Amino acid sequence: MIRDGRTTKAAADLTRKEMKGPDHFQVAATDAAEWLSKNRRVAGAALAVAAVFVVAGLVVHGYLTSGRSAAGGELYRALDAADGVVSTVPLPGVDRPVFASEAERQKAVIAAADLTRRQHPGTRAAVTAALASGEAHLRLEEWDAAMGDLNAYLAAAPADDALRFAGLDGLARAQEGKGDLAAAAATFERAGREASFYRDRAELERARVLARAGKDDEAKKLLAAFPGEFKDSPLKGEAAERLAALGGK
Repeated sequence: MIRDGRTTKAAADLTRKEMKGPDHFQVAATDAAEWLSKNRRVAGAALAVAAVFVVAGLVVHGYLTSGRSAAGGELYRALDAADGVVSTVPLPGVDRPVFASEAERQKAVIAAADLTRRQHPGTRAAVTAALASGEAHLRLEEWDAAMGDLNAYLAAAPADDALRFAGLDGLARAQEGKGDLAAAAATFERAGREASFYRDRAELERARVLARAGKDDEAKKLLAAFPGEFKDSPLKGEAAERLAALGGK
């Protein structure tokens, strides 16, 4: 669940034990997904990535209640690990997995996701697990592994998949981390086409990457056109600030 102060009451009031129950889990996850639907423009790319675990929760619920509990159960382990706490000391009363380091937590996500993919190939759970694994590799700065998993997710997921922007955003950031700024800019452009609801965020990130690559004129052109292109976007202020920082008007 998302922990930015805006988690729905339905989710906040449930224990992890209750969340594993189909009815409670469905209510909480659905409420969170509805919040995302209404607020995703404000949330931006970071929330799009966090949405992986909310929407994936709905996928897990679908598998658990449709008799395909093995695939859903394995995927739940990956999401459970991603929701864990990092601490070097015991945490009595904490009802989430505890890991000694961030790296240990991400490796647990990868291991659980890999098990889902190996044991249940071709299932919707396996597709979602590829995305979860890609995001974990991204956090570990394992760029090639992240790109491999994210490309696998993008190739298998439906064109209208609710998490497609998260996959494309992660792929672009992995390419950027590896130093391939041209590929990252192209992927953000692709994200704007394939996940059009997030096109304003994708365009803003593409301008950022272009500026990093020394292509200030291209970046300024995108940012200068932003207010007219995205009249209702809450990101207009951020675009103006970035344009000013590049010396544009």
